[in-house]
Amino acid sequence: MHPTDTDADDPQLPGKDRNFVTALARGLELLRAFGAGEEYLGNAELSNRTSIPRPTVSRLTYTLTQLGYLQHNTHLEKYRLGPGVLALGYRFLANMGIREIARPHLQKFADATDCNVSLGGADRSDMIYLETCHGHGPLIIRLDTGSRLPIATSAIGRAWLCGLTEERRQQVLQELAEMYGNEWPRYEASIQQSFKDYAQYGFCL
Repeated sequence: MHPTDTDADDPQLPGKDRNFVTALARGLELLRAFGAGEEYLGNAELSNRTSIPRPTVSRLTYTLTQLGYLQHNTHLEKYRLGPGVLALGYRFLANMGIREIARPHLQKFADATDCNVSLGGADRSDMIYLETCHGHGPLIIRLDTGSRLPIATSAIGRAWLCGLTEERRQQVLQELAEMYGNEWPRYEASIQQSFKDYAQYGFCL
């Protein structure tokens, strides 16, 4: 093990859990580091984004490349996501029967309102679009399957919060408060208003 390759300061680890596989978690964090519109990232950039030591990042990117989850551009000396990631994503979507059930209803609603109507699920502090249907209006924001929006500032995120049990909702709000820090009171006030809107109207903005 490299002298700096320890778990002590790794922000992604859930404490001392003997069943937690650190190497696997770090590899997945590298894949998460690629944002929308960012095709290539180098080892230094991946290390900065994940707080994983650079020697460890080098070994992980090599391994992920060999497995097809990353592709290496020898000219740029950087990596991009590989087909293996797409295969995992589509297998997940293919096994979600709710998408097939919901789609005709989403499309009917989208056609009737000329809006973008979507089904989403939570991933950490974001909502991910699992299915989306578009209306025909010219001013529609056309977010597609796989798009991410913050839970705290999106209608789909606040609708998800409204549907949680009180215990789970408070847990998520606490996590968001820790993430946003000093900015949280501003977000919390509008989220609380969304809860009131949902109770009164059945939807939130």
